[in-house]
Amino acid sequence: MARVRDASGPALITSHEAEKREIIAWYRGFLEDALPPIGLEWEPVKIGPTWQWDDGWSLPDRTLGWEVLAWCGLWLKGKRDKPWQYTAEQARFILWFYALDEAGQFAYHSAVLQRLKGWGKDPLAATLALASMLAPIDFDHWDEDGEPVGRDSENAWVQLVAVSQEQTKNTMKLMPGLITAEAREFYGIQPSRLNVWALGDTRQIEAVTNSVMAIEGGRPTLVVRNETQNWNSSNGGHDMAGALEGNAAKRDIDSPARMLDICNAYRPGEDSVGQRMREAYESTLGDVDDPDSAPKAMDFGVLYDSLEAPPEAPLTAEAAPSVVEAIRGDAVWLDAKGRILKSILNPANPPSESRRKWYNQITAREDAYLSPQEIDPLKDESKVVRQGEEIVMFFDGAKTDDATGLVGCRVSDGHVFVIGMWQRPPGERGKDWVVPRNKVDYAVDRAFSDYRVSAFWGDPSHVLDDESKDRFWDGLFDQWHRKYGRRLKLWADGKKHSVMFDMADFPKQKDFVGAVEAFLADVEDENFTWDGDIRLRQHFLNAVRMPTRAGLSIGKEHRESKRKIDLAVCAIGARMVRRAYLNNAKKRGGKAW
Repeated sequence: MARVRDASGPALITSHEAEKREIIAWYRGFLEDALPPIGLEWEPVKIGPTWQWDDGWSLPDRTLGWEVLAWCGLWLKGKRDKPWQYTAEQARFILWFYALDEAGQFAYHSAVLQRLKGWGKDPLAATLALASMLAPIDFDHWDEDGEPVGRDSENAWVQLVAVSQEQTKNTMKLMPGLITAEAREFYGIQPSRLNVWALGDTRQIEAVTNSVMAIEGGRPTLVVRNETQNWNSSNGGHDMAGALEGNAAKRDIDSPARMLDICNAYRPGEDSVGQRMREAYESTLGDVDDPDSAPKAMDFGVLYDSLEAPPEAPLTAEAAPSVVEAIRGDAVWLDAKGRILKSILNPANPPSESRRKWYNQITAREDAYLSPQEIDPLKDESKVVRQGEEIVMFFDGAKTDDATGLVGCRVSDGHVFVIGMWQRPPGERGKDWVVPRNKVDYAVDRAFSDYRVSAFWGDPSHVLDDESKDRFWDGLFDQWHRKYGRRLKLWADGKKHSVMFDMADFPKQKDFVGAVEAFLADVEDENFTWDGDIRLRQHFLNAVRMPTRAGLSIGKEHRESKRKIDLAVCAIGARMVRRAYLNNAKKRGGKAW
């Protein structure tokens, strides 16, 4: 493709245009000849358009991606100083990332590229950063054949963003080796450790780490967010993501900002930016098993592309090489039978991390109480608990740091649903925040008004009220006891208290430990459903197995963790109350389930 050129005179431009046409023609033939792999032992999970095949690859009708492929082939170099060449898989992704609608606007304002470790995400991001700085990637007009013609972006500003400097180095250190001597001279490119400048410093690529102040207010044309599976609240990832989204949204319509996330599979329960992006994307889809189902959210313009091992793929010495070969795509340089297999077999590497890195699977940690694969199939948002139906409830009280939750369970079928949750808001709004007991009391009153509540148990926090120095929840628990005790058919503490189920008491701890085990057995047997509340799901995934003197229970990953589990406690508690109520009813000769 790229050849030695003389940087002089108008004839050079004609030569460049001719060579770009030649490169585009080469890629068209290359993609036409590139066939899907055959003989795979495992069929990958294909998300996004890159691997869609129907007697030919699915490619966009209108795209500026051909211009990008040509520019990179013309001005960038690969190994051994050969012209830069993308794999067929990478080329298809680029064509889709730069796809246009009929008005010449980008079909996708942002994209997520999720692949296994070592696939080549950083080199792809580096080349697209350079192309975004200098290539004709903004729509200009349609030619006589109806093909889009691009123009370069004046004052192009590309940001490579990560939560640590080491992550930005992975991409930035590739830049000098990619840029040909001709490109440096022609565009006046000046690469440094954290910046690349061009065209008299009017174009820039910059590496940005964890600094919201440095990001806020910028007007970048492309933002590459690196390793978003590691962006979370503890390292400022969510704050950075919010600032970047705001910057991108305010760009002019004729010079739109783009966003590209490159990542591995996220770890469930960490509430990372990668996890939020995946869940936001999935909310725009209907149920794949129900073609008539409606999505939960409108399409917000994201291209999500991932190639993942199927859930049933085993992590064994015999199966791992063929699984990796099936999901590595065109990254044939990955040694599935050598170094990767040794990493998988190394007992120091947790199986969940091996699946995440080498199978590109979203899996839970070994100490996780539940995984998405276990809890998600039990979600049923079509079920509605109607007014007047018989339910039981469980309450978990906190004061400031943890969440306070109230969860119901329908007696007839065990369906679990969230009634209320109260949690400290983020930032300044959360300063001096205390759970509003009056709102909690109203939610309880409303539940008793809407449903036939046969049992209502709750675990009070042992924290003290700042003014009275009494236990924070005891007064409200006693009020509920006096107000509703006669209506409740099964009391929490025998004949002493209808509501108070204090898990500081060892016998109550043992009862809850038994409920934790029973709940997990019900999940494995698919013996109940839940309402799909995203907060409840997050608390399920946050919970870890926690040994106690009463047995194996659940808890937060550590005492000061911001990942709450209180709704999971309430859901397990509600199922525990239902079971106790039905068993008690059976003893009285009532109907048992």
